Amino acid sequence: MTERSNVYEPMTVARLGTLLAGADDSVRWRLVAEFLEEYRWEPARSRTALLEDEPARTGDEHWDVFLAALAEHVAARDGRDGPAWAGSRSLHRFWFPFNGRAARVDAVVHAPAAFRRRGVFVARQELEVA
Repeated sequence: MTERSNVYEPMTVARLGTLLAGADDSVRWRLVAEFLEEYRWEPARSRTALLEDEPARTGDEHWDVFLAALAEHVAARDGRDGPAWAGSRSLHRFWFPFNGRAARVDAVVHAPAAFRRRGVFVARQELEVA
C-alpha cells in the first residue's frame, strides 16, 4: 500500500491543458481563474517551472492557443520570456471568447500583447477575474 502525499502542488499550465480538454466553457474559465490564482501565490523563483512543460492539445485550437498566450502573458508580467513551446501556437482567424459587442470592443483595445499577437482577443480585466 502506498501512502498518498498531502503536499500541495500548484497547477502547471500543462495540467491546466489536461483539465480544459472536454470541459465546457464555464468550467474552463473557472480553471483558468484557479491557475492564475495559484500562479500569483507562488514565489517568483518557482513560477517558471509552472510554465515549462507544453500542454497536450485540448481538442479545441482556440484553447490550445489561449494556453500559449496565457503562459507568455504571465511570464512577461514577471519580466521573463514565455516558454519556447508557446511560440508555435497562433490562430488563423481572430477569436473573441467573450463575444458581446461591448466585450469585443474592449478586447480589441485592451487585450494583452501575448493574446493579440496570436489572434485571441480577451480584455486584460477578464484575465484578472476569469
